[in-house]
Amino acid sequence: MNKLLKILLISSFIFSSCKETHSPPNIVFIMSDDHAFQAVSAYGHKLNNTPNIDRIAEEGAIFNKGFVTNSICAPSRAVMLTGKHSFVNGKVDNVQPFNWDQPNFAKNLQNAGYETALIGKIHLKGEPQGFNHWSVLPGQGHYYNPKFIENGDTIQIEGHVTPITTNMTLDWLDNKRDKDKPFLLLYHQKAPHRNWMTEEKYLTLFDDKTFDPPANYFDDYEGMGTAAKEQEMQIDGHAVWGHDFKFLTNPITGKKTNFNWELKRLTDDQREKWLSAYTPKNDAFRESMPTGKDLGIWKFNRYIKDYLRTIQSIDDGVGEVLDYLDKNNLSENTIVVYTSDQGFYLGEHGWFDKRFMYEESLRTPILMKYPKEIKKGTQVNQLIQNLDFAATFLDYAGIEIPEDIQGKSFRNIVNNKSSEWRDAIYYTYYEYPSVHMVKRHYGVRTDRYKLMHFYYDIDEWEMYDLKEDPSEMMNVYDNPEYSEIKEMMHMRLVEMRDKYGDTDELNKMHLERYLASKKRGAGPKK
Repeated sequence: MNKLLKILLISSFIFSSCKETHSPPNIVFIMSDDHAFQAVSAYGHKLNNTPNIDRIAEEGAIFNKGFVTNSICAPSRAVMLTGKHSFVNGKVDNVQPFNWDQPNFAKNLQNAGYETALIGKIHLKGEPQGFNHWSVLPGQGHYYNPKFIENGDTIQIEGHVTPITTNMTLDWLDNKRDKDKPFLLLYHQKAPHRNWMTEEKYLTLFDDKTFDPPANYFDDYEGMGTAAKEQEMQIDGHAVWGHDFKFLTNPITGKKTNFNWELKRLTDDQREKWLSAYTPKNDAFRESMPTGKDLGIWKFNRYIKDYLRTIQSIDDGVGEVLDYLDKNNLSENTIVVYTSDQGFYLGEHGWFDKRFMYEESLRTPILMKYPKEIKKGTQVNQLIQNLDFAATFLDYAGIEIPEDIQGKSFRNIVNNKSSEWRDAIYYTYYEYPSVHMVKRHYGVRTDRYKLMHFYYDIDEWEMYDLKEDPSEMMNVYDNPEYSEIKEMMHMRLVEMRDKYGDTDELNKMHLERYLASKKRGAGPKK
């Protein structure tokens, strides 16, 4: 009897071990909005410290060449969900509607038995599909006392949006999911999207520090094309005194700014803390009244400090979620990814915002851990895009990847089972004429070179040698020394457009739809 009991116990242990080994992994997909890779300390730029985000890389992998297909909020998220380029999923800009009825990877996981949740910012109109639970910000959402649409009902919560989103996420993990099922959690933060209103506890962070702007902060765009010269996203030129620099009155004209309206959302206590933090700083500016380049450097510091402050709260939240997974024995079988919906300019070329195919906008942070498969400290140097997330998650879940998904699973790249991968990526941008006035363009990037075509009201080509000119200061398209490279890049561009199904006719159709929407007053908001 004892011998039989022993055999049964051993068999039970083996069965339970096998079951755990083959159980589908949980997936926690963390996305922030406009988080530049330069502001993740794991990438080594030394602007700020993000120890919790860095933890993901330390316990897993950091992707050194992560890119987007369309550097603007809503289209990027549509690509992430569908695994298809913007011109295929239909969400080419912030104006055109997103069709939630089309397939997305959350639907695939939900149909396969996953418990699914979307919490935070998605910026796609309509009722999210593919989620058992969803609580999302309407549109861009607000930094303070935000409203959420939760499973169809509108609620408002007092406080700052970043810790609120984190708390809602932890509540779902602990209290609202079916713990007998594997789970997919999309935990998406609003920050650090413009206008960079930080949590109260970080209102004076970096006040004792002066940041040096990037070397090309005062770029005159002499070596670039018309598109770079005609943009409207210069920190020292297009950012505004109220919305961006947090002045209640314009220090030059004395007129009230729109920041007065933004502070009305705050409670009396929140407003008092904001004013006590910013009034002394703004008074000091008025007393010194810098001009010329000194003014430009002051504006850069006001911008970068506000931007980095909002990231500090994101990092806190990432730490709380990672700690929860550790404490509840979930880490070993949970894939955690941290990324952003695109890159962002932190003063490079004098800019804020994104949109361009130039590197700081095109490139996005990607950090990933999965202890069962990914070795600590892994470095990934292949050209990965946000197009690839859907296929990758389905691969890990053991679900067949639909043939019409255009991205590829990078599972065997990050676990070092394969080195075979694409050697070029394709990019599109459509939202012009509009906010920031970045012209329409498409292009191809290889490991070393980048070719872009700007069109609609101009017809210009730009090409950059990223090895010799990583800051993209000199367009070499007409340089005879690069004639063979130019021919090769044009061939690669034709191949990419053919592979993914993009055409000039599609560009024309999207332009006509966009202009019609603008006439109806449906243009994007700042």
